[in-house]
Amino acid sequence: MSGAITPEEAVAFDRLPGGRRDDVILDVRDLVVEHRNRSTGEMFRAVDEVNLTIRAGESVAIVGESGSGKTTLAMAATGLGHHTSGEIRLIGRVLSSLGKREMRALRPEVQVVFQDPHGSLDPRQTVRSGFSELRSLQPQRTGWTDDIGLLERVRLGPEMLTRYPHQLSGGQAQRVCIARALLMRPSLIVADEPTSGLDVSVQADVLALLATVRAETGAALLMVSHDLAVVRSVCERVHVMYKGRVVESGPSETVFTQPTDDYTRQLLAAMPGARWRSRR
Repeated sequence: MSGAITPEEAVAFDRLPGGRRDDVILDVRDLVVEHRNRSTGEMFRAVDEVNLTIRAGESVAIVGESGSGKTTLAMAATGLGHHTSGEIRLIGRVLSSLGKREMRALRPEVQVVFQDPHGSLDPRQTVRSGFSELRSLQPQRTGWTDDIGLLERVRLGPEMLTRYPHQLSGGQAQRVCIARALLMRPSLIVADEPTSGLDVSVQADVLALLATVRAETGAALLMVSHDLAVVRSVCERVHVMYKGRVVESGPSETVFTQPTDDYTRQLLAAMPGARWRSRR
């Protein structure tokens, strides 16, 4: 698979019926997530009054070191984790105002590609049976393609349909996970460290695939990562988190070449072999 995205793919979203770049998919205001410290019993803020907006077809990253709150923010912001206070609007719907039935109907709009692809797949299911289960749960959303056509979109052959997760390489398993997310036709794909643990060459393929999926479908992409090089190559905007707070945000190139926060500079300086063209 080539890592290059053609100009036609880059503007594919604008050709989709009703597709508009200014449509807001996710809007988060003053989000707070509190947890209890298991050792002391005291409450602490894992996410501290964070704002986040993602528009249709946009790619946004949350970066920071381990424990900075980036995954907690992503899960809470998309309704996949709890939050203590703040407002979350997903496709214009305020999540706190929805009942269980309404939330269940809205959940397919957000699909997650996790860090461990093998851990995300049922070891007892073949790829085909995994697709079939999703189709039975959401028949109206998943009838747009057959299994072979779906695999072709993630650059896998039809022979993968009969394989179990243990028969897949890391890159193949991650592509199957992306296919499962794509099957639901989501408005937002959350990629939580999607290339962690993969070989460098496989990482490039997975990143190129995510970029192509976003271009072809118009789905927004929210990437959670500690790998700044990955973020810079894929995402248009970036939010840098430190101890639960967003300390810097903006266009990726601006943040990476002209960082204004000391913590951001430390992250960039810690990257092995990186040559950041900071003009400060």
